[in-house]
Amino acid sequence: MFSHLPNSVLQMSMIFLSIVIEALPFVLLGCIISGALHVYLTPDRVRKILPKNKFLSILIGSTMGIFFPSCECGIVPIVNQFVRKDVPAYTAFAFMLTAPIINPIVLFSTFIAFGNSWKFALLRALGSLIVAIIVGSWLAYFYKKPILTQQAMQDLSCNVDHHHLEQTTKLPLKKQIGSLLDHSLDEFFDTGRYLIIGALLSANMQTYLPTQWILTLGHTKILAILVMILLAIILSLCSEADAFIGSSLLSLFGQGPVVAFLVFGPMVDIKNLLMMKRYFNGKFIVSMVSLVAMIVFVYAWVV
Repeated sequence: MFSHLPNSVLQMSMIFLSIVIEALPFVLLGCIISGALHVYLTPDRVRKILPKNKFLSILIGSTMGIFFPSCECGIVPIVNQFVRKDVPAYTAFAFMLTAPIINPIVLFSTFIAFGNSWKFALLRALGSLIVAIIVGSWLAYFYKKPILTQQAMQDLSCNVDHHHLEQTTKLPLKKQIGSLLDHSLDEFFDTGRYLIIGALLSANMQTYLPTQWILTLGHTKILAILVMILLAIILSLCSEADAFIGSSLLSLFGQGPVVAFLVFGPMVDIKNLLMMKRYFNGKFIVSMVSLVAMIVFVYAWVV
């Protein structure tokens, strides 16, 4: 049926389907968690749980992923819901940057991928914590501009009064579950389109971008780190599987560049960028991604 299509189109289609099939369950899980936060997490509860000290709040956000794990494919809806429920941006984004990495499943897969050695798993976790603390501190103490899009801010202002007038948690359990599922479904179809577009872009780049030419650039450590950061964006792999690709590139690029690949990939890829664009201001995204890239580059150079 498809035999008349060029091989490159067939290859692109296979890559596209593999990305979507791999990411879809995690996006769905992230949307369900977002729905649960929408129903059960109130601003009052946030104020009671989080410490007033900004730095302590950043540390809590950075380590929540151990107990509240999420793949990067479904992390953006969760972070958006955090921000909407008055979780400080510096806490929410610290969680976003670390949760897909300090996730116990991801750390264990990294351990397996590198020959049952904890070295790269620990370097990966440490790198994510350093990035999250620096980015969180930047948001807490220096970045004062709005982070939400105009549409997201309008939606937020429209929903605030309604939220306070009708506490969903006071409804019967059946209605609470219904509200959770309704929100999760809306979130899934809203963010799912960005997953599809991101997967399509990534598949096209993997198929038609001369990857072999990019790999030949990694002759020096500086270029190798930059190449691996670029590959992390292009490949847009799930954090639970990217360690196996990273381990296969270890002999070609060395330890530092591979660590950059393992740390940067779950924080920034094509799918995530498009999902973030749905909720967050473009200038903020550019500033944050640039800062993350600089921190990861320095960390990879040191290790």
